[in-house]
Amino acid sequence: MTLTTEKLARIAMANPLNAEIISRLPSLGLDQCPLTAGCLFQAVWNRQFQLPSAWGVKDYDVFYFDNDLSWEAENEVIGSIQRLFQDLEVNIEIKNQARVHLWYSQRFGGDYPQLQSAKDGVDRYLIAGTCIGLDVETGEIYAPNGLDDIGQGLLRINPKNPKPDLFDQKAKSYQARWPWLRIVGPQR
Repeated sequence: MTLTTEKLARIAMANPLNAEIISRLPSLGLDQCPLTAGCLFQAVWNRQFQLPSAWGVKDYDVFYFDNDLSWEAENEVIGSIQRLFQDLEVNIEIKNQARVHLWYSQRFGGDYPQLQSAKDGVDRYLIAGTCIGLDVETGEIYAPNGLDDIGQGLLRINPKNPKPDLFDQKAKSYQARWPWLRIVGPQR
């Protein structure tokens, strides 16, 4: 499938949960706030496989960027998200990208640089084609690696975050749900 940013946005918004999240998030006034990851590109895969748009989506990822690096500030935002979306009964994962370097190595191992923006977080997904975000204020799609891999069902390691073991784990998880996806690159 040839995928443009307009087509991706249209397909992603066919998932009523994405549309509802996008409509409510601006009320929180978060800085640099994209809806990101699987809830966007998995809608494309679902359309190609003729599945419901929300099928297989484990969570809805939201990034923001706040220079307050305290856990208390992020926890307050998490609480606001839970209250705002409690009626949807879905898992919304919100992360302050300014803080990721503080906990990443403990959770996943390895170093993680201090990021300068929410887009920096999108840039570091393990799978290159999945580096996609939808800005909740402007509706613009951010896809630094393009959309060809998602449209073609290709899973390749992201050179900006080369972690072969974590890549393989993530790619195989996707392939288990969408068997037609092809892993290109490291497999152990």
